[in-house]
Amino acid sequence: MLTDVLVPGNRYDLLDDHPAPRPRVSVVVAHYDQPEQLARTWHALCHQTLPPVEVVIADDGSDPPPEPRTGGPPVRVVTQEDLGFRAAAARNLGVAATGGEVLVFLDADTVPEPEFLERLTARVARCPDVLAVGRRRHVDLTGLPPGTDPRTRPELPEPAWLRKAYVETRDLLDADGTSFRFVISAVLACRRSLFDDLGGFDERYVGYGGEDWDLAYRAWNNGAVLVHEPTAVAWHDGPDWALRGGDTPEKRQEKELERARLAELVPEPGTRRGGPPGGLPDVLVTIEPGPGAALVASSLRDQEHHDMEIGERWSPDQLLRARVRMRVDAPLPRWAVGAAVRALVDGDLATVVLRRGDTVAATAYSTRALGRARRWPSRSDVDGFAFGRVELELGPP
Repeated sequence: MLTDVLVPGNRYDLLDDHPAPRPRVSVVVAHYDQPEQLARTWHALCHQTLPPVEVVIADDGSDPPPEPRTGGPPVRVVTQEDLGFRAAAARNLGVAATGGEVLVFLDADTVPEPEFLERLTARVARCPDVLAVGRRRHVDLTGLPPGTDPRTRPELPEPAWLRKAYVETRDLLDADGTSFRFVISAVLACRRSLFDDLGGFDERYVGYGGEDWDLAYRAWNNGAVLVHEPTAVAWHDGPDWALRGGDTPEKRQEKELERARLAELVPEPGTRRGGPPGGLPDVLVTIEPGPGAALVASSLRDQEHHDMEIGERWSPDQLLRARVRMRVDAPLPRWAVGAAVRALVDGDLATVVLRRGDTVAATAYSTRALGRARRWPSRSDVDGFAFGRVELELGPP
């Protein structure tokens, strides 16, 4: 039995006043040709203080695929054809085979400590909006048998930028619209209901990296509560990707491909880096029909914030990814759309109303607030309680 607690903004600290249920956890382990590492991770999953109800090994085309393990929780192996690095598709395949109410994602080369599942899922079990990331530490386990305690081995460096980010955001309590970059899928948990609401991992990510940031972006953008659980520790066998094999042309190319994929699919400005919006704009604008619609459209084409699209019907992908939806009733000054976006994003608000005196010229809605409200159909006060509303005066036309 889970607890459903609605919190304002990203205030996951308020969940600690509520009892923590013991959820039914399904673990999805991403794997490709890692039999020794998988054996160590499996052994650790068999010795959790919160035992999983099942483990699904999501194999990305190993030849031969791994054999199901015995002597622990129920386990199932699902596999897909080897068409390159397709971790997103493999994890989705794994999730489709699960039945638990809470999902935990691990990589086959990442060994969880005994309290990992219990600590990572504690706030997930209290709030359906939580996306929780644990702490991935690094150690060399080469040649060591299952059951070896990683804490007894010399520790390898953690990514300094990630540790710094967790300190600066107080373990994501002070997360904002750029904090999706601090979420990694090797140590990740959320409810199955949230995962399904977001559409799972995006299978357009082929090649190393990006799919976890993309999921976390859509999560935040649709009202998720981001949590870093520093005591939920799992040990990665080997150094961080950036420290493996030095700085080579191949690695630089791989990273640039990841950046390009993210820029195409994630309209957050620091990720898109000024690139063209393509078919996934930052702002979706609907114009009130009428005799003044042409003037309204002309004012929108002249906006300083150019990553937007005018229309009436939007794809599910556009609705999940655009940060803002606007309804415009009157011509706007060049700065207006940008000001509305900044107010919504910087203030973590639900609604910004743009006025000229007593007349409403436009209303901007946060996809983040709309997404959370979508998952709380019985709560009519989600916008006001969890986010908020402001009005901006446009001045004379």
